[in-house]
Amino acid sequence: MSQFDRSGGVASDGERTDRIDGADAPAATPRTESRIPPSEVFSVLGNETRVEVLHALLELGGDESPVSFTDLFERVDATDSANFSYHLDQLTGHFVRRRDDGYEFRAPGRKVVSSIFTGTLTERAQLGFFPAEGSCHACGGDLHAWYVDDTLSIGCTDCGAIQVSYPFPAGALDGRSTDDLLEAFHHYVRHHYCLAADGVCPECTGTVETDLVRTPDEEGQEVAVEHACQRCSYDLRSTVGLLLLDDADVLRFHADRGVDLSSAPFWEFDWCVSDAATTVVSEDPLRVRLTVACDGDEMRVGVDESGTVVETDGPDLDAR
Repeated sequence: MSQFDRSGGVASDGERTDRIDGADAPAATPRTESRIPPSEVFSVLGNETRVEVLHALLELGGDESPVSFTDLFERVDATDSANFSYHLDQLTGHFVRRRDDGYEFRAPGRKVVSSIFTGTLTERAQLGFFPAEGSCHACGGDLHAWYVDDTLSIGCTDCGAIQVSYPFPAGALDGRSTDDLLEAFHHYVRHHYCLAADGVCPECTGTVETDLVRTPDEEGQEVAVEHACQRCSYDLRSTVGLLLLDDADVLRFHADRGVDLSSAPFWEFDWCVSDAATTVVSEDPLRVRLTVACDGDEMRVGVDESGTVVETDGPDLDAR
């Protein structure tokens, strides 16, 4: 149901393309700082002492207040102060900010530490089959989940249909029961889809363009939503239903019937994970209508080619 395609949005020479959907892109916000080449970034981080410095800065509260040179030096296993100062200087500017009273994180440095602790850069974990709430959208069978290759998947124990498969940092497995893990997974993935639907890239916070796609590659889907970041080429595809997880009318429709869509696992709703409730009502421009059922009632939601909700109709809702 989801995939990542890093091929779009970047020209062959590595420069960003400056046209979106055939039109001139809006002028970029002026930058006040230069950008470090990726090769230089990896070179700076490719040293154990520098990684220790970032770790020590975290332990000493460097994301809340500046930490002195002395405190950092005492925490890091450096041969001498001159050697330590050299490595600290390599981090200063992009990863660490120097203040009059010490050193503190800049956002990229904090991100590096977060990636290490989530296991994104350093861990490989696997978790065998365990039960998951809900039933299969294809056959009604029971569901189970598994974790392998940094991805958590939920599928049917009977027919094998996949409800959802999405990258999930290995750090999420630490200290959680399988029930807690699935709850965290729901919030993590839901947050990503809602961010993308709102035009914000979950990876780099760049601008996301959203379009409906006819006859996508995903088996069993006739129409899908494609979110494409114009900055980092992050590409996320989903069913149309996942666009509605944060729609006010859809949330209210379920809340009036005792269902909290913000906490109920989204893979329990067929309209979220399959095309069963989606009908194509127009080909050019592409437009679809979803029939969302809850507690014996139904609402209908129209979505246009840009993924925008343009029509809602149902019990207790003012049609638009």
